[in-house]
Amino acid sequence: MRKASNKKDFRGLEAAVSLIAAWAFLLITLLGVEIASLALPFILLGIALQTFLYTGLFITAHDGMHGLIVPFDRRLNDRIGTLAVWVYALFSYKRLMKKHWEHHRSPGDPEADPDFHDGSHPGYLAWYTRFFSHYVTIRQVVGMALVFNLLHHLAGVPLSNLLLFWVLPSLLSTVQLFTFGTYLPHRTHDEGEGADHHTRSNEYPVWLSFLTCYHFGYHLEHHLRPDIPWWALPEYRAQRVQAQQQ
Repeated sequence: MRKASNKKDFRGLEAAVSLIAAWAFLLITLLGVEIASLALPFILLGIALQTFLYTGLFITAHDGMHGLIVPFDRRLNDRIGTLAVWVYALFSYKRLMKKHWEHHRSPGDPEADPDFHDGSHPGYLAWYTRFFSHYVTIRQVVGMALVFNLLHHLAGVPLSNLLLFWVLPSLLSTVQLFTFGTYLPHRTHDEGEGADHHTRSNEYPVWLSFLTCYHFGYHLEHHLRPDIPWWALPEYRAQRVQAQQQ
């Protein structure tokens, strides 16, 4: 764990605040636009950007679960993590943290890893369905439906805006998180240093790694050093690659 005197300790906080602020600003903007006046490419761009920022909310909360947003103040760290998953989709931060650490303790174990497939159905859709069902609760769905109706009927947000820029991006981000942060890294790996974690890293360049899932595809590095925040994973990966080549 880095000490508070290290200036880098504040970078996690800066990244978290920037992502949450960007998500909120874009969402408010998109919910207020007149869709009929937008060309299709701009609508698609809005959906893509908001999906990316939704994914950033979850990655922010994930770093919070490892104490990496504000490493010198765990209470503030957890409050920011709680906020990130609450605005994402009313998730319980404590529940997510419990399951995430179960994943780190038993990666690739169908019985103990909530992120892994059931051992009999490793296909993408079956695995995604199991993954999704482990984290979404009925209470949460009811809460989201209530917020949806309040925004539509009381705040006057058009139905089309809510569906395109609020509902759809949040759902697409679960696909992004699952694909690049769970399915591809944990699909198969039974040899080498990744075998203990049943994971591998992608070979994407840094810019593509960021766009696909905030470097969460450098997944072996994350399992080897869960104390490293998402934004520092490329540097750690580069150090490992360089050491292996020497």
